[in-house]
Amino acid sequence: MTTNSNNRPLAVVLVHGGFVDGSGWEGVYQILKKDGFKVAVVQNPTISLADDVAVTKRVIAAQGGPVVLVGHSYGGAVITEAGNDPNVVSLVYVAAFALDEGESVATLIKDPVPGEAAPPILPPNDGFLLLDSEKFPASFAGDVEPEKAAFMADSQVPWGLDALNGKITKAAWKTKPNSYLISTDDKMIPPRAQRFMAERAGAKVVEVAGSHSIYVSNPEAVAAIIKVAAIAATGKAATK
Repeated sequence: MTTNSNNRPLAVVLVHGGFVDGSGWEGVYQILKKDGFKVAVVQNPTISLADDVAVTKRVIAAQGGPVVLVGHSYGGAVITEAGNDPNVVSLVYVAAFALDEGESVATLIKDPVPGEAAPPILPPNDGFLLLDSEKFPASFAGDVEPEKAAFMADSQVPWGLDALNGKITKAAWKTKPNSYLISTDDKMIPPRAQRFMAERAGAKVVEVAGSHSIYVSNPEAVAAIIKVAAIAATGKAATK
């Protein structure tokens, strides 16, 4: 198991984004566990950013030691705020929103660039958002096997407007080492926007061909950037 200089075990905490739950991390989880890492998966309700940050911080606290905090998509907003926890030693963004102070996901997506793909978000219903299930596979999971992509579309978790509009009060990437995996075929968060956020955060960047669901379709690439971040944070590799 990976440890830091104080011999406290390091954990990887995985945070999912909007419209999905933590089960999408299974492939990444299995690789990291096989390689000797302690791993926890957050199940955020995605009703409000404040609640999701609180849920994530409870999982961080439960690890009892240093944490590499990983976020996909909207999960990037969550880790940007929750990452200020003193136990968090590194942040990893996976096709995620690395927001600045005062920004929300709504802030960054309100003015799409002409010609770029726009997420097929349906009008809000009772304060929650869903993606058009027929367009979900192509937009969210273009390189995921069709049956699984269809299941993801039909098992969507409603995303609360209070999560979409939740603003960052303190951006953890300003004080914590961070990495960013850019998915170059992303139809949800344009690669241009990912590159902008990664550069602004001073992140160590890896670009990988893949859809917004690259954490599902290519768990090996995602696990690899997490392992590099963990080794950099601890100075040693995991042991089985």
